[in-house]
Amino acid sequence: MANTIFEGKCKDIYELIRKEDIADINSAGYLFKHKKSGARIAVISNDDNNKVFSIGFRTPPGDSTGVAHITEHSVLCGSRDYPLKDPFVELCKGSLNTFLNAMTYPDKTIYPVASCNDKDFANLMSVYMDAVFYPNIYDKKEIFHQEGWHYELENEESPLTINGVVYNEMRGVFSSPEQQLARLVQQSLFPDNAYGFESGGDPDNIPDLAYEDFIEFHKKYYHPSNSYIYLYGDMDIEEKLLWMDRYYLRFFDEMFVDSAIPMQKAFDKVRYDEDFYSAQNEDDKAYYSYNFVIDSSCNKELLVAFQVLTYALVLVPGAPLKKALVDAGVGEDISASFDNDLMQSVFSIMASEAPVDKKEDFVKIVTETLEKICKEGIDKKSLKAALSRSEFRYREADYGRYPKGLMFGIQAMQSWLYDDNMPFDMLSLNDTFKKIGGLIETDYFEKIIEKYLLKNTHASVVSIFPEVGLTGRKDGELADKLKAYKETLSQDKIKAIIEETEKLREFQETPDSTEALRTIPLLKREDIDRQSRPIYLDKKEISSIPVLHHNLYTNGISYICLAFDVTDLEEYIPYISLLSFILGAVDTVNYGYLELSNEINLNTGGMSTDVSVTPLVGNTDNYRIMYELSVRVLYSSMGRAFELMQEIIKGSIINNVSRVKEILLEMRAELKGSLEASGNATALERGLAYDSKSAFCQNQVGGIAFYRFLSALCDKYDEYADGIIKILEALTYKIFKRNKLLVSITADDEGYKHFEDASYELFESFYPDNDEELPPLLPIYKPVMGKWNEGFMAPGKVQYVARTGNFIKKGYSYTGHLKVLKTILNYDYLWSNIRIKGGAYGAISGFTRSGNAYFVSYRDPNLAETNTVYEDIPKYIEEFEADEREITKYIIGTMSDVDAPLTPRAMGRLAYNMYLSGADRFALQKERDEILSLTKEDIRKLAAHVRAVLDCESICVVGSEAAIEGNKELFGLIEKLN
Repeated sequence: MANTIFEGKCKDIYELIRKEDIADINSAGYLFKHKKSGARIAVISNDDNNKVFSIGFRTPPGDSTGVAHITEHSVLCGSRDYPLKDPFVELCKGSLNTFLNAMTYPDKTIYPVASCNDKDFANLMSVYMDAVFYPNIYDKKEIFHQEGWHYELENEESPLTINGVVYNEMRGVFSSPEQQLARLVQQSLFPDNAYGFESGGDPDNIPDLAYEDFIEFHKKYYHPSNSYIYLYGDMDIEEKLLWMDRYYLRFFDEMFVDSAIPMQKAFDKVRYDEDFYSAQNEDDKAYYSYNFVIDSSCNKELLVAFQVLTYALVLVPGAPLKKALVDAGVGEDISASFDNDLMQSVFSIMASEAPVDKKEDFVKIVTETLEKICKEGIDKKSLKAALSRSEFRYREADYGRYPKGLMFGIQAMQSWLYDDNMPFDMLSLNDTFKKIGGLIETDYFEKIIEKYLLKNTHASVVSIFPEVGLTGRKDGELADKLKAYKETLSQDKIKAIIEETEKLREFQETPDSTEALRTIPLLKREDIDRQSRPIYLDKKEISSIPVLHHNLYTNGISYICLAFDVTDLEEYIPYISLLSFILGAVDTVNYGYLELSNEINLNTGGMSTDVSVTPLVGNTDNYRIMYELSVRVLYSSMGRAFELMQEIIKGSIINNVSRVKEILLEMRAELKGSLEASGNATALERGLAYDSKSAFCQNQVGGIAFYRFLSALCDKYDEYADGIIKILEALTYKIFKRNKLLVSITADDEGYKHFEDASYELFESFYPDNDEELPPLLPIYKPVMGKWNEGFMAPGKVQYVARTGNFIKKGYSYTGHLKVLKTILNYDYLWSNIRIKGGAYGAISGFTRSGNAYFVSYRDPNLAETNTVYEDIPKYIEEFEADEREITKYIIGTMSDVDAPLTPRAMGRLAYNMYLSGADRFALQKERDEILSLTKEDIRKLAAHVRAVLDCESICVVGSEAAIEGNKELFGLIEKLN
């Protein structure tokens, strides 16, 4: 391919720096340099039709004003060839993209897009190239005010406030103690270079950013000479290279861009830093992190070695460092990470929910445990298991709904950003895995621990401690500061701020012209396949057990799910959810829990347990609850995988009181952190539980209800330990019965034959039906379904506002038109009113086949105002206006989600979920036909659906104490989140 290119016009325009066979991903790699502009272009050529384009820039921050992050947001708000206010949103509304976003890292900003449609892919490339090189930020200061920050003043008497999308986003980010810890770790290790600043922006510093400095940042860094352009997939590479030159690159001359990041000089001694996070309770805990700068991120050997060490030392159940810290009472949740996204890699060990007086113990135990490991040797089997796990996942390359090409591009930047000649190194690790495997039986890992951990003074210990009311105090200080500042302003300056506030609102409310909107290229309805995607489901039977076979090519990997129907045990659902965390994490008859994990990782690609709740189509109060034990495994290892499944199901020793307590405490700590960090999901799931029995059940599996249950168990564990264990033990006999089993397997015919041959013994091992009574439920937390309309007060500074309901219960039917309405609301009405005008990071809507529907905001500075926006949705729908082109745009944007490419594993899961819900391919085709035939009138008719949802009057909010108490009339119950 490269030779063909260089026989043509590209030879005079581009220099081919290197080409190589990237065997690990069955691709050819090419590195080019654009001769005139100095742009770097990396190409990965293969037969993947899910094509990816990305342009990135090295953008090291010089302060914590968030200029890199604000620039990322702002360049997507209109450009030279696409002069509308938000081309990004227009693409979301009307392209077949499989990925569309932009990301700010500590040292780079990237703008990736992906699509399977050639015409659509070309459109996406054009909009993004124009956005980064010719944004409207130079002519429209309002973009900076909207996306970054601005003073807001309605009139002379109103209080002066600060608003802005990035400003509010980062207020949400800074609310999380885990995020705060991660930020302080980076600052502690790199005080003298760009990593010592917050690239996303510190809310205390964002208002220090001047518009002029923002413009200078773009001028300096957004030049082709500082760019990293990436193309992936099945495309005409020569055509893309010539296009980039013709329309963009040829208009720039190569120049020196001072974006290099100096290496942080190592410390002479370990550095200690501490700070405080906003807590809700006097007895909240501390967070500790011991951190080490390892080496250049381009070192592939250390990348693989520390992936192995991170898992073997800390992450695997029973890992020595985790066990030592937990046994000493230093943290309820012990974790570790290896960060390879900076120029110098970082290894960290973290203790969450730790006593506030255990900092010295934390450091002492980590050090002494590592010294003991070096002296006595690390368990070789654990290393082999960790290596096997990493290698399996590397080879499998299953990134869910994220395109492979996108993830390969991000991995490429881990070396390319720091070495112009190394874009493909992180995509060729097979030889490195082989080398590391050959070193396990030596003292290689002990020497690594000694060199990079025990004798490494380029390290830090970071602690953050709870301070009750910190958020309220800081908000009060900010309000006082703004009040004092306002009092210093002249009448002319106050008038100017009022005028600027009005000018920004006018800018936001003025619709784009038809001419501007039509600059965004649009596909036609005819470009969309009228047939729905195939559903791979062949129902079979082995030994009277129903088996769902999803016949797909999986490259020799089978994805198997043993699903046990526990719907009849719903009263015990929180205990069943608890059991899913315990099985696989306790000793069994033949293995300790560390040994069990090693056997799983040596013989499979991973084993997991879960509890799913699937409502039936058209009835949210009729549903199936399944206890699922899943494995991904090579065909040749299936028999061994089934032996381990039997070991877990029938051989688990649950009556280890201390081990079960450790698991409960770890689960509580993890769930506590996620409830506020994902406040939108927390509020949404809880709100749906007011009107839906299936959602109420789901909330007891993993939402607030389960957290309350878990907290009650932890608080009263010593009193109820025996009762808890008796219930869990009895449940295993009730769950793992032959007559409850449904099997789902994704594999080709060869894989199914292996499964069939290996499954007979497995199926015979399950319990027969029995009528034994379960022990009575313990007298601890038991949720009651009702319309509580709760306000959950969290220590953060932003809100997550959810309105929920069910339209089928109000007499309305599901239709594919609702999927298009979701696109319209998400990228027009909600985006405009809650993000653009309200300053929230975002808001979404959703409508399900069971009738559940929702509207929820994310990192939102408002509460009552957002609820009012929701209340006005029916009026917006009734008055909805759109010409044929706009309707087509919304249909195409909807189909990008409907037709999103799926991995074989995900396709199998889709078929399994459809089977459980009672949906079939005819339902999918009907939905698709309704989408493709939609008219303006069809949308207007849906106002009744939305009004029915809002008439449920269900609201749930996770937010600050001030916001919730200030709107207490909206709530039936107000309480702390944690």
